[in-house]
Amino acid sequence: MQQIDTVRDRHYEVVVVGGGAAGLSGALVLARARRRVLVVDAGHPRNAPAEGVHAYLTREGIAPADLVEAGRAEVRGFGGAIVEGAASRLERGDGVFTVTLEDGTAVSADRLLVATGLVDRLPPVPGLAERFGRDVLHCPYCHGWEVRDEPIAVLATSPMAVHQALLWRQWSQTVTVLRHTAPVFGSDDAERLAARGITVIDGEVAALQIEDDRLVGVALADGATVACRALGVAPVFTATAAVLDGLGLASAELRRDGHLIGTYVEADATGATSVPGVWVAGNVASPMAQVIGAAESGVRAGGAINADLVEAETARAVRARRQALTL
Repeated sequence: MQQIDTVRDRHYEVVVVGGGAAGLSGALVLARARRRVLVVDAGHPRNAPAEGVHAYLTREGIAPADLVEAGRAEVRGFGGAIVEGAASRLERGDGVFTVTLEDGTAVSADRLLVATGLVDRLPPVPGLAERFGRDVLHCPYCHGWEVRDEPIAVLATSPMAVHQALLWRQWSQTVTVLRHTAPVFGSDDAERLAARGITVIDGEVAALQIEDDRLVGVALADGATVACRALGVAPVFTATAAVLDGLGLASAELRRDGHLIGTYVEADATGATSVPGVWVAGNVASPMAQVIGAAESGVRAGGAINADLVEAETARAVRARRQALTL
């Protein structure tokens, strides 16, 4: 892996913080636009535990690590630089940004693209985190096909579990809602679940049951057990955005029907934030985006950043021309 002390410059036109699908896609667009680009990647992708990336046209089932390596190779192929390491601080001053890494090394940039993703905050059930992305799943569009026709349970932590259970029902006829810490469902929701043959079981989930490294069920606090081969959960999608604090960018809350879904950094359709020169892409800006959507947002941000640089360069050229004509 290319190290920070061997990259070709200490100043780049664009530094991309985060090297997943969003960051690498943005870097690819910018590198192909002949921009001096550096990608700083901590190397901890959100989807690392998953066996494959899904619903990504022409890349269906590719291992997350393989997708990243292929993306890195493409960025490098167009002259982009990539360094492993976490950005610990972002600052703005004298018309440029300073990006400081954990080891204290600093580079500067004219523009920033932040694609640091999110962290899935899971309910506090023992063993849940260890199985997340394998058979503890948050997204039926990402993983539904792989558990089709298996018994699926949904860990309910809010009324949103009804919507989640009805979605999972598309992939299996055997869906059970474990009410866990969710309030009692209203009569309309109870009727909708019953009409689809979805059973609701009261009681908190105390533990997962694992056999031969595979989920086979859950144990409730009262000692009862419920068989399942997949467990649907609803994490709080928490933007990895602390590095933006130094620029005055705070995360906003995403709520649905009063329930906290997650946090994100606000931006316009191109990913431009309220801080001039700073763009965001991927899950840090759009918590619900799948991998292909994150990649698309990186492409969009990369194009917008290049256009912004073109405008700045043109303005400088006009000023220089006018000055030359007055001499």
